Amino acid sequence: MTESDTVICGQSTPAQPIETSSIVVDRAQEIGRAGGSMRGRDAALDGLRAVAALGVWLLHVGSNTGVMYRDGMLAWMMSRLGIAVPIFFLLSGLLLYRPWARAVIEDTTRPRPLRYLWRRVLRVMPVYWLVTGLVLWAWSSFDWTGWLKWMLLVQNYFPADPTPDGLYQMWTLPIEMAFYVLLPPLAWVLHRWARGGNRPVRLLAGIAVLPVVSVATVVVARVHDLPQLGLMLPYHLVFFGCGMALAVLSVWIGHSRVVDSLAPQLLVLAALLYALLSTGLAGPRTLDLPSLTESLWRLSLEAAVAVLLVAPFALAPRADALRTRALGNPVTAYFGRISYGFFLWHAPVIALQLKLTGAQPFGGDFASVAVVSFVVTTLLSVASHHLLEAPALRLSRHGSAPVRPRPAPDPAPAAPVR
Repeated sequence: MTESDTVICGQSTPAQPIETSSIVVDRAQEIGRAGGSMRGRDAALDGLRAVAALGVWLLHVGSNTGVMYRDGMLAWMMSRLGIAVPIFFLLSGLLLYRPWARAVIEDTTRPRPLRYLWRRVLRVMPVYWLVTGLVLWAWSSFDWTGWLKWMLLVQNYFPADPTPDGLYQMWTLPIEMAFYVLLPPLAWVLHRWARGGNRPVRLLAGIAVLPVVSVATVVVARVHDLPQLGLMLPYHLVFFGCGMALAVLSVWIGHSRVVDSLAPQLLVLAALLYALLSTGLAGPRTLDLPSLTESLWRLSLEAAVAVLLVAPFALAPRADALRTRALGNPVTAYFGRISYGFFLWHAPVIALQLKLTGAQPFGGDFASVAVVSFVVTTLLSVASHHLLEAPALRLSRHGSAPVRPRPAPDPAPAAPVR
């Protein structure tokens, strides 16, 4: 759901600043030959984002028609398509932290926080306001305070308020926005921490604190019966942290031949772990709260599946690989570009379709709901992308300059011969 930043550069030694520019150029050319995009969007990551958006849509079609609650492994696997949310969170950590990781490792200029936040607002809010405003006008009885909470993306902090029909998927966006706001100070702290030694290793060590925060939050939520913590950023920091770690690795090692050679096995392992996630080990498939053990299993398995899915594309971009051709083709890449709108529109479309057909709760026809909601949501997503999202993105890029390595200092003059 974010822009992709696909410049992946190799390691430079902080003690040798004069060689930094040539290393960056050489590694950039190498990655370009390997199939990594040097500018613009990464088609394969866009395709992965498209798959995640379709997973959320299929989850909600299955839940609203009751198919998800039937017997059988297929129903259980459908119920775990919420894995799309950890994938979205991981991609945000990867793509948004990478410029800061590059600034630490390669001594480039750090992103400017205010410009970064402005771009995030323009990326997320315009189409969100459109969709949410229409749904609140049609199906809510909120007064102005209720509207204000939703329009400012703070609805998660008021869990007692009802969620209007068609907006149940929006719980993820306050978490995303909280991460956007946290990232600049977090990146600053990591930058300061990493200056004292091996920078990539220290960055990874600092980022490792984030999963600990998630585990601690899960424990508190279950032990003290505080389910509302599941709507807060600390509960989900493990996914953003995994993305940030992949960002560090993508800058530090560039194109990993090991990951490239193991990519098929990693994707198969992700599928196997997803099958394990689709069992009772990770908790019930209903809205009943899982136990502490089930919650920890679910958190761990979702993080592992997300990392295994994204790593082959983030650490081993190669245009001629089957995985890249499958996800990076023009159709899936375009769908990835409109996936944010698809994510926002699909739930209101499903809700409207069920209301118009008079379907009973959990009793709609799966095939008709799937086909109609997919077509209508796609058309709305295309329209909102080109009429609202794309202009906002162009506005956000106005005046932006590409990140360049800092100029190397002049060599010290030679000592006079005595």
